[in-house]
Amino acid sequence: MKRTARRLADGREIIYFDDEPGRERTAEDTRELPPQAPASEVRRDPLTGEWVAIAAHRQSRTYKPPAAMCPLCPSSPGRPSEIPEPDYDVVVFENQFPSFAQGIPGEPTTVAGMPMVPAASARGRCEVVCFTSDHNSSFASLSAKRVRSVVDVWADRTAALNETPGVEQVFCFENRGEEIGVTLHHPHGQIYGYPFVTPKTETMLRVAEQYRAEHGTHVMGDVLAAERRSGERVLVDSEHWTAFVPAAARWPVEVQIVPHRQVPDIAELTDEERDDFATTYLDVLGRLDRLYDKPLPYIAAWHQAPVNTGRDLSWLHLELFSVLRSADKLKYLAGSESGMAVWINDATPEQIAARLR
Repeated sequence: MKRTARRLADGREIIYFDDEPGRERTAEDTRELPPQAPASEVRRDPLTGEWVAIAAHRQSRTYKPPAAMCPLCPSSPGRPSEIPEPDYDVVVFENQFPSFAQGIPGEPTTVAGMPMVPAASARGRCEVVCFTSDHNSSFASLSAKRVRSVVDVWADRTAALNETPGVEQVFCFENRGEEIGVTLHHPHGQIYGYPFVTPKTETMLRVAEQYRAEHGTHVMGDVLAAERRSGERVLVDSEHWTAFVPAAARWPVEVQIVPHRQVPDIAELTDEERDDFATTYLDVLGRLDRLYDKPLPYIAAWHQAPVNTGRDLSWLHLELFSVLRSADKLKYLAGSESGMAVWINDATPEQIAARLR
C-alpha cells in the first residue's frame, strides 16, 4: 500500500492508505476549525484499582447525521468533510472528539479532597479508521483484498502507537449497528492508545501467568488445541486461524478468531497469516449476517499485548460479539452483569455454534 500523511485544518493527522501506488493525496482541508484543545483526564477507582476516563467534551460529538452530511464520506464541492480528498481506499485520522490525546496539559495529582483517588491527564491517542469510501457498504461486503489492506493498516497503527509517548496498550475495534450505540453509519472502526493497561487485559495476563506456572503451557494455546480437537464449537478452521464459540461464552452471539501461532499483536503477523485472516473473517461475518437474515449489530475487539509488560504472556485474538439474542430481542446487561460482572447467557455455546454453522 501507498501511505500518505497530511494534516487537517485543526492540526490533526490524517493518513491515506491506498491499495495501489500512484495516487497523489494533496487535497487541503478548507474548513475553519479551531485548534484542538482536549481536556480529558483519567481517575483511578480506589475500590477496584481500575482507571476511568473523564471526557466531558465528547458530549458535543456528531450524533447520527443524515447521509448527505456524513463526516466520514469523501469531500465534495461545497461539502467538506473529515476527509478532504474526493475518494479514498482506507483512511485513518485523529478523532475530533478524543477520549485520549497527546498534548493535554497537567501533572499527575489526586482528586481534590480525595488523596486515595489518583488523577492524571488522559494522554494517549484516539484514531478513526474508515474502511471504504462507500457510505452504504459494510465490513462484511469488503473484498478479501480490501480486508487485507485493513489488516495492514491495523498493523501500521499498532506499531506506531506502541511508540507513542504515554501509550501503554493499543486497542483496535469496530462497533456496528445502532443497537451497539453507533452514531455514524459509515463503515468505520476506531483505535485507542490507552495510557494504562486495560482491566480485562490485566485479568487475562494474570490468569495466563498462573496457568503457565501450573501447566508449563499457554492457556490460549491449550484452549485452541482442545477446541480444534473437539470441533463442536468450531465455525472455521483454516491454515492459520480458527474461529470458534468459546466454551464459556457470555454473549448470545460470541466468536473468537485465534491465530495458530502465538503472536503479541497484529504487527507481528506474517503476510500469509494476514491473507488467511481476511478470508476467515469474511466467512465469519457472513455467518453472523445470515443468522437472522439481516445485518447483525456487533463489536469486533482485538486483544493485543500491552506495550511494556506481559508480551510473552499475550496471545493475539479477535473477539466478536453481539447484543442481539434473537431477531428482535436485545441482551441487556442488567443487575447481575452490570452490578456484579456475573454473566448469564440464555443460550449454550454449543447451540450458538450450531446456529452459526
